[in-house]
Amino acid sequence: MTKQPAQQLYMQIKLDIRDNKLPIGEPLKQQALSERYQVSRIPIRDVLQRLKNEGWLKVSGKRGVMVPALNATEAEDLYMMRMYLEPLLIEYASGKISQQDLGKAADFLVAIDENPNLSIQEHGELNWQFHACLYAVAERQTLFETVSSLHQQCGRYIGFHTKDLDYKSTSQEEHYAMLQALRERDTALAKQILRVHISQAGEQLTQYLQNSN
Repeated sequence: MTKQPAQQLYMQIKLDIRDNKLPIGEPLKQQALSERYQVSRIPIRDVLQRLKNEGWLKVSGKRGVMVPALNATEAEDLYMMRMYLEPLLIEYASGKISQQDLGKAADFLVAIDENPNLSIQEHGELNWQFHACLYAVAERQTLFETVSSLHQQCGRYIGFHTKDLDYKSTSQEEHYAMLQALRERDTALAKQILRVHISQAGEQLTQYLQNSN
């Protein structure tokens, strides 16, 4: 079988989950995945464990895992937790954020603007990098890792925002507004913009999923 780097395999399986190319609600068989991706079962096992840890897969039976169905309640919970936790990180970071940090964050937004053909996966990664470079300045590692995990779990839902809900332009406007507030050292405004940014995205997504059922 052709060898495939672990990261490439991880990204491919993640993409296939997002694009509904793997069965939902059924145990994933390692042997079948090994044949599908032309790799041994060892990297398959490791990738499945990683995706389970990130919330992309759920336990099925005693040892197995499955792709869970997209769920409006889960989406609502994820965005609700983000809405409370991420403004805390901005508050802790605000006094430490330098012009260099703001410039780095702006670069990620420019990369999104200048590349209209980004895949959902690429857009999601740039979106997280924008937030992460600001949050990391807070130096609150446990809080940061919790938020990072929430973003990972939100990854399956990003496609709805970028395509079905056409939320990209609104999201970018809010990102730039938050950066401007941070440049002006207006922490309260930056927190407010971020809280609204997350809550509105979560509300739109939850409503969309509820209407789709």
